[in-house]
Amino acid sequence: MSVSLFREHFGRDDGVLLACAPGRVNLIGEHTDYNGGYVLPIAIDRTIRIAFRPNAQDRVELVSVNYQGRESFRLSDLRKREDAPWLNYPQGVAYALREAGYSIQGFQGVVEGNVPVGAGLSSSAAFEVASILAFCEVSNIRIERAEMARLCQAAENRFVGLNCGIMDMYVSLFAERDRAVFIDCTTLRHELEPLDASQATVMVSDTGVAHELAASEYNTRRAECESAFEKLRAFLPGIETYKDVSPADFERHAGALSEVERKRARHVVAENQRVLDSIAALRAGDIETFGRLMNASHESLRDDYEVSCEELDSLVELAREVDAVFGARMTGGGFGGCAVSLVRPDAVSLFKEHVSDGYRRRTGREPALYACEPAPGAFVQAL
Repeated sequence: MSVSLFREHFGRDDGVLLACAPGRVNLIGEHTDYNGGYVLPIAIDRTIRIAFRPNAQDRVELVSVNYQGRESFRLSDLRKREDAPWLNYPQGVAYALREAGYSIQGFQGVVEGNVPVGAGLSSSAAFEVASILAFCEVSNIRIERAEMARLCQAAENRFVGLNCGIMDMYVSLFAERDRAVFIDCTTLRHELEPLDASQATVMVSDTGVAHELAASEYNTRRAECESAFEKLRAFLPGIETYKDVSPADFERHAGALSEVERKRARHVVAENQRVLDSIAALRAGDIETFGRLMNASHESLRDDYEVSCEELDSLVELAREVDAVFGARMTGGGFGGCAVSLVRPDAVSLFKEHVSDGYRRRTGREPALYACEPAPGAFVQAL
């Protein structure tokens, strides 16, 4: 983002800073974060950027390049906006900061990004992370990054209205180049795992279908998982989250659950184990096993968690038809959005051609395909 763009909208460009936060793609561990489990995402080399300057006022003024809009809100009068929903993300961050007792100042800002919206690559979390960095900078407050992630999650849960987990915000803040981030979403501890680009390229395939059902269905899945967990806890009183439930424990007590609860819980328990097995495979340099675990994850998300859709299934099937693909699965909330594949680097062109042609024939849609590099986390710098 150029200083001239800020000057074009606000007249002055002295003292302008840039907050930059990446989107993410989750390699494995889907719908486990809000169930207190394990995830393994990477940050991607696509970002949301806010060029900003403090205005020492009770007001935030924002220009969105992508939405071609100019809006403002008062920090002392935060109200959810249905007419400009993009504004709810920075408003939500302001709400969470104030609710936590922080005194924050306003700023002028220009927002732009290249994280596809509605694709399940966490453009909203990237926007929230960039917003909290800007608020902290102009307000001269220092917050640990894990706490920033919690506050951004609170913004999404309590202001935007999506009961998401913490993974998206956390990886945007803690990611490092050429590393996957193994996160325990209960303790918020993480480990950086090697992702060898010479072995596999991370390919993201966008269905072109916005996941419009995801918000309401996401909240429904969370409620179903909570209900199943409470029933399991009657038999396993020592458990605190789903990661404490072993596959053997689940099978022993699955009969106490309704059919829907049984399917949802089976996915979460098995997916946590798949993440642990994937970590072991990565550390051993066994990309083939990692790919098989990705395939199993998709089948579980499709059949037990029921968050896939025809377009996602088509992309996954087409990806698996390429011999050089180690594994493929849907990623993100579901009901549209993206699939992620691990592809042998010398076969990326073949992958793109086969998946694009096949998807076009099956659906009449043109998929967007991205080769993603594991990118570093969010930062602030002078422009």
